[in-house]
Amino acid sequence: MTLLLNVLWFVFGGFWSGLSWLLGGVILAITIVGLPWTAAAFRIGVFSFAPFGRNIEPRQWATGRSDMGTGCLGALLNVLWFCLAGWWIALGHLVIAVAQATTVIGIPFAVQHVKLAGLALAPVGKTITPPL
Repeated sequence: MTLLLNVLWFVFGGFWSGLSWLLGGVILAITIVGLPWTAAAFRIGVFSFAPFGRNIEPRQWATGRSDMGTGCLGALLNVLWFCLAGWWIALGHLVIAVAQATTVIGIPFAVQHVKLAGLALAPVGKTITPPL
């Protein structure tokens, strides 16, 4: 079922969502100022191609150890991200989620857009994990 949902997601908008995140990551890398967020944008882009069957968790929970992205620096980067771009991107995902939730068929896709909206709010220090 996960494979079918991921294929439908990819065909009906997931490709463009993932491509947009990857393009955003490239633009962040080119600006040099955006380098701290580049890895997070690429991670979200790969997740956007096929989100069903995978979870978003804080990296410290998944690895059991802290690093620069999970400490104070990661929190500062997330605050800057939220103020400059995160809430706009999250709002876009939420608008799409509301539109898709109006149909019964679109509810699973709306749930994935809500997950992407949450990830777009604070992407630094997060990782994508397979289900348990």
